[in-house]
Amino acid sequence: MNEARTELPERVRVVGIGADGWPGLSPIARQAITEADVLLGSRRQLDLVPEPSDRRVTWPSPLLPALPGLFAEYADSAVCVLASGDPMFHGIGATLARLLGPERLDVIPQPSSVSLACSRLGWPSQETEVVNLVGRAVENVLAALDPGGRLLVLGSDGTTPGRVAELLTEHGFGPSELTVLQNLGAAHERHRTTTAAELRENTEPLHVLAVRCRTDEETQPPFERFRTAGAPGLPDEAFEHDGQLTKRDVRVTTMARLAPFPGGLLWDVGAGAGSVAVEWMRAAPSCRAIAIERGSERAERIARNAARLGVPELSVVAGTAPEALRDLERPDAVFVGGGVTAPDVLRTCMEALAPGGRLVVNAVTMESESIVSDWYSRLGGELVRIGIEQAAPIGGFTAWRPAMRVTQWAVTKR
Repeated sequence: MNEARTELPERVRVVGIGADGWPGLSPIARQAITEADVLLGSRRQLDLVPEPSDRRVTWPSPLLPALPGLFAEYADSAVCVLASGDPMFHGIGATLARLLGPERLDVIPQPSSVSLACSRLGWPSQETEVVNLVGRAVENVLAALDPGGRLLVLGSDGTTPGRVAELLTEHGFGPSELTVLQNLGAAHERHRTTTAAELRENTEPLHVLAVRCRTDEETQPPFERFRTAGAPGLPDEAFEHDGQLTKRDVRVTTMARLAPFPGGLLWDVGAGAGSVAVEWMRAAPSCRAIAIERGSERAERIARNAARLGVPELSVVAGTAPEALRDLERPDAVFVGGGVTAPDVLRTCMEALAPGGRLVVNAVTMESESIVSDWYSRLGGELVRIGIEQAAPIGGFTAWRPAMRVTQWAVTKR
């Protein structure tokens, strides 16, 4: 890794440029561009700055695999990279910081599209959630829906507003107010406001979609109204399942002990309906999860649940633990909801965890409880038994109906 880094430029300037182009740049930003030996950017960005054109390089496609070789080629040149608005906000700046190291970058930002959109709408930016759909499935917006909430959606192209509007309408948010803000900061900036139920046509590729969430109370299923981002405990009926489901109340305690954090990777082993993996990914936009389930039909069901509940990037592995775990990316947390009694499952999970990682196991049968108790006696942690009773009608009266008790073991790897 260190050898590769010696072939990279010593300094790279990253200049944010808005839709207003060259006139909107500060003197420092203009100087960074004019002094560069090589100017890198998208075709649209490069066209916003004046000649000369003999030192311009358009980003290759696919971009990420080509970046190391591209910067190695210009290691002895003064390199300037053009970015949209604020390079460090869902932009190329963050990618270059990981590749080159932040110490090599001089970043000169412009207002981001989100900052411009909030200023046009009068929305406090700290109270507005941003959903990035660039290169991602449109279903990601579903995890952010919250009646009364405000979203700004960053789209891949001009079809994004129509596809988001169609999805919102399907999920009972047809009355939501949608504002398409096109070419923010340019002389030809335009805004259009309508509802999700009415918006269908395409728009300019350079846009931000503002969503003021409103629900259709008459047609919306009850569980669809439970949309508060980051709050665990989706109702059981939110999931398609065949009975193999970590129930809501137990799921909440499971999530509390797993303790999701931004960027963390979870293994959901014996995932059933995938409810724990879905809740983990809904905790923060950057949370990742892999659901491992041996039944192909259940694996397909997990994928459907993930898409419908706003986390379509959930990775589903159809296979049997521990064999299916061997080549997976190292997790930050592991939940074992099924397959506890399979030989070597818990050992494999513990070995895979990084130091400081969390393992949570839910056991229902006497056999699985015996295994969990043995591990607890050796490694410690927390061992609790959870009993849930729900009120249910019996004849003309109401009585408590107990669910099966769950023994839960949680431990942090030292």
